[in-house]
Amino acid sequence: MKNVTEVQRRPSPGGRPQPLAVYEDRLWVGAWETDHIYAIDTKAWSFEKSVPAPGKPYGIARFGSGLMTVVSLGEDDDRYFYRYDSAGGFDPSSKVACPDFTGSHLAADGSTLYLCQQGKRQILTLDANLAIARTIALPTRCGGFAFGPGGDCYMITADAEFENLEFARFDLRAAEPKPEPIAAVPFDARGLTFDGTAWWTCHREENQIVAFTV
Repeated sequence: MKNVTEVQRRPSPGGRPQPLAVYEDRLWVGAWETDHIYAIDTKAWSFEKSVPAPGKPYGIARFGSGLMTVVSLGEDDDRYFYRYDSAGGFDPSSKVACPDFTGSHLAADGSTLYLCQQGKRQILTLDANLAIARTIALPTRCGGFAFGPGGDCYMITADAEFENLEFARFDLRAAEPKPEPIAAVPFDARGLTFDGTAWWTCHREENQIVAFTV
C-alpha cells in the first residue's frame, strides 16, 4: 500500500495539537499544551486568532453556524461539549456533558454530529440537540475522522497499539461500517479535516500540522 502524499508540514501555533476543523475559510486547530484553539490562514501560514478554550480541546467540528468542541475538564478528565462562534466566542451556556463524560474526535455532516468514544470502541450519532440517535461499533482505533469528497466519511485507523496507521474510507451509512484502507499514514497522526482540496492532520508529538492528498 502506498503512503499518503504530504503537501505541507508546518509548525503548530501551540504544542501538542490534535483536533482540526475548517471554519470561515480558516483551519482551526486545538492544542493541548496551551488549551487554546487557533485560526490559521493556511496560504500564508499566519495565526490570525488565538482563543482560550474552556478546557483541553479533544475534538472540533464545524456544526451549524459555528464550531462544536469537546473539551476535558477537571482531574477526572470529564468531557463536555461547548459551542464556539467567531462573534461570541465560547458560549458558557452551551456546556453539555458528553455521554458517560467521555469522547474525543468529532465529525459533522449537516445537522448530524458524530462523536468518537475511543475507550468504548464506538461512534455515537447525535442529533441537533445532542441526543443519541445511533451507536456504531468501531472495529479499529480512531486517530480522527471527517467528511470529504462526495459526502463520504474518512478515518485515520490504527491497531490496538495505535500503530500501523491507515487512511481509510469508513461508510457511516452502512449497517456495520468497516474501514476500507486507501493509503498508509507513515507518522503518528491525530485529528482529521478536509478543506475541499487537501486533508489536514496533526503530528501531535512533533508539534506539526500536516496536509496530505491520496
